[in-house]
Amino acid sequence: MTKSELIEEISKSVSHDGLSKKTVETIISGTFTVIGKTIKKSGRFSYPGFGTFTVTKRAARKGRNPQTGEAIKIKASKSVKFKPAPALKDKL
Repeated sequence: MTKSELIEEISKSVSHDGLSKKTVETIISGTFTVIGKTIKKSGRFSYPGFGTFTVTKRAARKGRNPQTGEAIKIKASKSVKFKPAPALKDKL
């Protein structure tokens, strides 16, 4: 599902509330901005019945350039991991 498809679906489901697609887009963008800031600040965001986003750390490691086979150093990094809630897993 793309962003525009998500906006379309939510707009349809709340059409009785009189929300325009532009308003729905603003709400969705704001929601994801707040989620991103929360994950960055506290390292975790949880939504009951949906799941939990957590920050994971990847250690520095050695890798290989697939074109040349040359050994390279891969820097340590952070990533986001998602764990679905049992309620969401049951719906799949």
